[in-house]
Amino acid sequence: MKENTKEQQHIFTNQMLRSLLIPVIFEQVLNSLMGTVDTMMVSNVGSAAISAVSLVDSINVLVIQAFSALAAGGAIICSQYIGQKNHEMANKSARQVLFIITAISVAVTTLCLIFRIPLLQFIFGKVEADVMTASRTYFFYTALSFPFIALYDAGASIFRSQGNTRGPMTVSVISNVINIGGNAVLIWVFHMGVAGAAIATLASRIFCAVVVLWQLRLDRQPIVVKNYYQIRPDGKMIGRILSLGIPSGVENSMFQLGKLSIQSSVSTLGTVAIAAQAMTNILENLNGIAAIGVGIGLMTVVGQCLGAGRKDEAIYYIKKLSIIAEIIIIASCLLVFALTIPITKLGGMESQSAQMCFHMVTWITIIKPIVWVMAFVPAYGLRAAGDVKFSMLTSCITMWAFRFCLCVYLIRFRGFGPMAVWIGMFTDWTVRGIVFSLRFHSRKWLNHKVV
Repeated sequence: MKENTKEQQHIFTNQMLRSLLIPVIFEQVLNSLMGTVDTMMVSNVGSAAISAVSLVDSINVLVIQAFSALAAGGAIICSQYIGQKNHEMANKSARQVLFIITAISVAVTTLCLIFRIPLLQFIFGKVEADVMTASRTYFFYTALSFPFIALYDAGASIFRSQGNTRGPMTVSVISNVINIGGNAVLIWVFHMGVAGAAIATLASRIFCAVVVLWQLRLDRQPIVVKNYYQIRPDGKMIGRILSLGIPSGVENSMFQLGKLSIQSSVSTLGTVAIAAQAMTNILENLNGIAAIGVGIGLMTVVGQCLGAGRKDEAIYYIKKLSIIAEIIIIASCLLVFALTIPITKLGGMESQSAQMCFHMVTWITIIKPIVWVMAFVPAYGLRAAGDVKFSMLTSCITMWAFRFCLCVYLIRFRGFGPMAVWIGMFTDWTVRGIVFSLRFHSRKWLNHKVV
């Protein structure tokens, strides 16, 4: 009885936290695994196809990350209004999120389609003719999908802001099945190659957008959006959304640019090192993706706490969910470490690449549980409080100073192999963790007013 009484003093009970976090963690892990399967299926088409997909996805990820950040900015506002129990303003902000993300995504798609060929030639330069042909085809269909993935991100963020993570998870599961099934049919049955892979992606994203927009119309939830064609822009609300979304978008985009820049240095190390680094990236993504799900859930929790005027609760849940994320990181790192050798063997990696990969994963397994959580999870809570500019500046500075510059220095001037990437990464995580810990304990992030 004492435990129940204590739990009732908090805005979110343990059961509510489980209902919030488990679906979003599962969704993140599933998306990561299905992305790997998707790449493996495309790789069967041929080297030109996989090269085209890899090149074009470097653009697509930048665009999609920007949409995701805008959606997150809207979700912060919605969650704080939900915390205030101001459903009218929550609905109004949701409508504006959908409006602005549709307008921006349609504009981006139009520009990408008009300037598709010169854009690809400018970014990728002189690649082989068959790779460029495949890139144009893949980019055409994936650019068409931008408004649909943007609308899904916006809708899913709106659902999460009110504590509903099960709905987006279900849509994501079905979408991944459509994508993988579409790949199998269009690539292997109809032999459509890279066009088949792109069309399957487009179909799955259309499905996501349609279902999420339909679910938002239902009266069983606090935020209900109907009459989409009657939505008109509200400059003040759009300004709030952009003030939260743009810094997060810049932060996400800088990460992607940093990855691309680091890859150019790794590419000088030879095929063995490139293969080892590519596999290590996949494994490191897998052992961290579940904890990222905790961070995404934390944004909803902190947003609602601050909307309700409970700063003490926001502090409490950042600490609590950081502990949960730490437990998940330790378990995930140990699991991935145990699977590293079997995965490298199943992947048919050369022995030298496999050994190099195992060496890097070993160090990741040791260092990541020590420094990663404080570098990333509390930052989700700070963003939910509106402290987005500090997060952006900190992340950009540490990423370029340590993750990029230190890595390039070690590779190009000190003769390090791909382990230089992870030395830079570990330094980035450590410094970022110290800075965010100091920011969290200073409580300055609580001074922002979002709504």
